[in-house]
Amino acid sequence: MSASGGTRAIVAALCANSAIAAAKFVAAAFSGSASMLAEGVHSVADAGNQALLLVGGKRAKRAATEEHPFGYGRERYIYAFIVAIVLFSVGGLFAVYEGVEKIRHPHEIEHWYWPVGVLVFAIIAETISFRTAIMESNEVRGLQSWSQFVRTAKAPELPVVLLEDLGALVGLVLALGGVGLALATGDGVWDGIGTLGIGVLLVTIAVVLAVETKSLLLGEAGSPAMVARIRTALVDGDSVTGVIHMKTLHLGPEELLVAAKIAVPAGNDAATVARAIDSAESRVREAEPIARVIYLEPDIERSVPGGRSDGADQT
Repeated sequence: MSASGGTRAIVAALCANSAIAAAKFVAAAFSGSASMLAEGVHSVADAGNQALLLVGGKRAKRAATEEHPFGYGRERYIYAFIVAIVLFSVGGLFAVYEGVEKIRHPHEIEHWYWPVGVLVFAIIAETISFRTAIMESNEVRGLQSWSQFVRTAKAPELPVVLLEDLGALVGLVLALGGVGLALATGDGVWDGIGTLGIGVLLVTIAVVLAVETKSLLLGEAGSPAMVARIRTALVDGDSVTGVIHMKTLHLGPEELLVAAKIAVPAGNDAATVARAIDSAESRVREAEPIARVIYLEPDIERSVPGGRSDGADQT
């Protein structure tokens, strides 16, 4: 994911959620709708989350230091994990609490045109934001399905915005349904049921985000296609005859660490081996530009029973 693409999606979502939150709180104050209040808190949480993603993206660009020699790229994962926590606690749990309270103590909705009008406006604004996130994601997800994209994306911003916008749209539909049924039946319990549904939805999305972001925080290898390109680039058949084993690790969404033991022909002097390593590094960076930190350990190619050398590709 390009930084500019992620930023456009985040800014679009931030603007939409800020405007929607203000409108929802006004509607909740005039109508007494619990669904509107829960949705207002949800929009505030979403806007705060997008601000956190922007802060994380900015802080991740800091130069490496002696204390943090591999840089701050993974700080984007930390802020994405904080987003999941905020969405779970501020958005999901609050909505669940409000829903239960409204079911136990239903309240008649007043001035129905306020919540209905705001919900229609919010659905339009969220649809625009969601469309922006989809367009940006389509530029980088390739042939992956949406679920695969969310599970495998190394840049957390677009999956977070996608899931937040999806949750917001579904939540708005639930809120509109709860308000509509409460108005049609005169029973405020339906408003509470809609609010409870919003809370369950937000908690579910927050758990998904937390699980996926935790994996990024622990450290993920490059994609299979990326690893294959690096492995192919290392071997030239002359100065490097094979890859004995290799490990990769994302230091950030656009920075990959590569550590490999490579097989070199027996009899090569130190200068020849050094040139072979330099050439291999150049080939890897050309094949995979985000491979910015590369450690190569040469080993002598030796014959093993069966006529195969131990410099053959093995993990």
